[in-house]
Amino acid sequence: MLHIDEGLLGRILSGPAGPGTTAVRLFRETPPEAGELPPVGAPGGGPVVAHDPATAADPVAATGVRGSGGSVTVPPLYCPEAVRDDPALGRVVNDRLVAWAAEMGLFQGRLERLRSHDFGRLFMLAHPDTDDADRLLAAARCGLAEWAVDDHWVDEGDDTRPELIGPRVALAHAVVDPVRLPPRYYGQFEQVVAEEPVLKAFRSALTLLGTIANPTQVARLRHELAVMFVGYGQEAEWRMSGRRPAVWEYLLHRYENAFFPCMVLVDPVGGYELPAHEFADHRVRRTYLYAGVANVLLNDLYSMAKEDPTDTNLPNLIAAEEGCTLQEAVDQAAVIHDELMHTIEAESAALAAVGSPELKRFLTGVWAWMGGSHTWHRTSARYHGGDTA
Repeated sequence: MLHIDEGLLGRILSGPAGPGTTAVRLFRETPPEAGELPPVGAPGGGPVVAHDPATAADPVAATGVRGSGGSVTVPPLYCPEAVRDDPALGRVVNDRLVAWAAEMGLFQGRLERLRSHDFGRLFMLAHPDTDDADRLLAAARCGLAEWAVDDHWVDEGDDTRPELIGPRVALAHAVVDPVRLPPRYYGQFEQVVAEEPVLKAFRSALTLLGTIANPTQVARLRHELAVMFVGYGQEAEWRMSGRRPAVWEYLLHRYENAFFPCMVLVDPVGGYELPAHEFADHRVRRTYLYAGVANVLLNDLYSMAKEDPTDTNLPNLIAAEEGCTLQEAVDQAAVIHDELMHTIEAESAALAAVGSPELKRFLTGVWAWMGGSHTWHRTSARYHGGDTA
C-alpha cells in the first residue's frame, strides 16, 4: 500500500498562492445544516486561507492541438501532475482491462487502438494511494464502461443517432441500479442486456466494484452515473435540434457530464470510506463538483485534436458566442479552468482544517486524481496519436 507523505499533503491542502488567488472567495455565509462540518473561519469571521508558494502547480509545456479554426495551443494550466508513475503497474492494469473489454465485446475491431490509449495507466496515475492491481482494475472497468457510452453510442458504433441516447441510457440505468421487473418480462430485458456490450460492461464493472466497495460507496457511484445519464440526454437534444447552447448552459451541462463517476471511487480504491455526513456536506460536495468540472474542461482542451471541428466543447462555444478566434477562446477556457482549480485548492485547505482524517485523505485523493488525469491527458495516444477513438 502506498501512502501520500505528509509533506505532499501539506502542499496540496495549504491553499492557493500566486497570481489570481486573491480573487478566490471561500464559503458563502450559509446557515449550517444539521450534521454538517463546523464553520470554517478565523476568529474575526473571515475565511482561513494559508498561502504557500510551494502549492503553485508547475505549468506544463504548451501543447498544440487542432480545432475548427486550425492549430491552436493549450496554454500552461494550473493543475498538478501525477503523484506517482509506475509503468509496470499501469501495463498490468491496462492488459487486464483490454482483455476484459474483449470479453464484454467492447471496442470490437478497435482493441489495439484501445490498448494504445492506455486507460490502465490513467487509473494507475489517478489512484496513487494503492499499488493493488485488483483495486485499480475495479476502478478502470467502471471508467471504461462510462467511456464506452461516448465511444459506442455517441461518437462511433453501428448507430449513433442522437434520438437513441435516451432509450439507451435508460437501459444503462436499469443495469446500474438493477430493475425488478415481473418475471414474465424480465427475460426480455435480460436478452437486450446480453446483446449489448455497454450494458454487459456496466453490470460486470459494478459486480467487481462490489468486492472492494461497501454498499454506500456503490450507491454513490450509482447516483453519479444517473446524473451523467441526464447530461447525455441534454447533449442529445442539442444534436437533434442543431441548437448551439450558450456558454452558461454548456457549463451547467458539465456539472452533469463530467468525471464525477470516476472520482467518486477515490476512497474505495484507497481502502477506506469518507464518512457519510462529510460526503453529503454541501461544502464538500461543492468542492468535489468544482474538481470534476475543472478536470472535464481540461479534457475539452486536450480532446480538440480528436474531435470533429463542429463538436460542442467550451472553446468552440466561446469562439462562436464572442466572435473571437479559436486561440482566444482556448485561452479563455484555460482561465476558467484555472479559476476553478484555485477555488478547489483553497476550499480543500479550509475543509481539511476542520474535517476528519478521512476527509483530508479524500481531498488529497481528489487532487491526486486530477493530477493523474492531467498527466494522462497530456500523454495518451487517445488525444495525441493522430487517430480518433
